[in-house]
Amino acid sequence: MKHKLLQLFSVFLRIGAFTFGGGYAMIPLMQRETVEKHHWISDEDILEVVAIAESTPGPIAINASTFIGYKVAGFFGALVATTATVLPSFVIILAISFLLQEFQDFQPVAYAFAGIRAGVLALLIKALCNMYKKMPKTGFAYFIAIGAFLAAAIFSVKVLLVIIACGVLGLFYGLLAERGQK
Repeated sequence: MKHKLLQLFSVFLRIGAFTFGGGYAMIPLMQRETVEKHHWISDEDILEVVAIAESTPGPIAINASTFIGYKVAGFFGALVATTATVLPSFVIILAISFLLQEFQDFQPVAYAFAGIRAGVLALLIKALCNMYKKMPKTGFAYFIAIGAFLAAAIFSVKVLLVIIACGVLGLFYGLLAERGQK
């Protein structure tokens, strides 16, 4: 158990330390490390983790780390994975807060962050493509995806309401489909 906890700490510390752009940028790295490299969870599990992490309060990366850690090694796995994910950001933000006044107008720093934003966009698009490949390819799934996008992006509906609505629609659709099969 101690070995697995050390592995979890190492993996999530690297993810937390070397990912810029927030939680969504971390998802592809979590998927590669936990599904492809260590085989701790399956591709289906990562989709469920992302769905749950998005629908619970708090940052998606922390929620996803907590759920994956719990799935791998119970309570202590969740604690270790969450701590390891947060620790690099905490240390970096603490250091930056002391140096911010000195470098906020330094042009190379602004250029570096512009490049980082472009890289993060590429990671988000990759995560979107991976999730699209694994989602059910039904008319209803496309309807939900397009409707959720329009509601959140165009009509500025709160994300929590969109998620709840998608869950309710999915539940009703599933119940109707199950009823139709009987």
